[in-house]
Amino acid sequence: MIFITVKFPVKPEHAEAWPAEVADFTAATRAEPGNLWFEWSRSLEDPNTYVLVEAFRDGAAAAHVESDHFKAALARFRPLVSRTPDIVSTTIEGADGWSEMGELKVD
Repeated sequence: MIFITVKFPVKPEHAEAWPAEVADFTAATRAEPGNLWFEWSRSLEDPNTYVLVEAFRDGAAAAHVESDHFKAALARFRPLVSRTPDIVSTTIEGADGWSEMGELKVD
């Protein structure tokens, strides 16, 4: 599984509209074969930062980056962010989704 987290530093004047700005891109990505999840959150410490957590089956992330909607999103997002986003991208061998958190087991 390819696991990716991206922090988007959105310009303050675009922060409230960010969910609407990413809606089409989000829907298109969630519809891709091999997409496991694609979820947005807003930082509690900085309301101008949105965090994207996404995962793809092995091999599917390359098709995502090559898609027309990905390329269009990059062009659309560039004037809305205050600097280059931060990213963590890694492969998690043998994983294909979420696991239960053993430290906070609820019966």
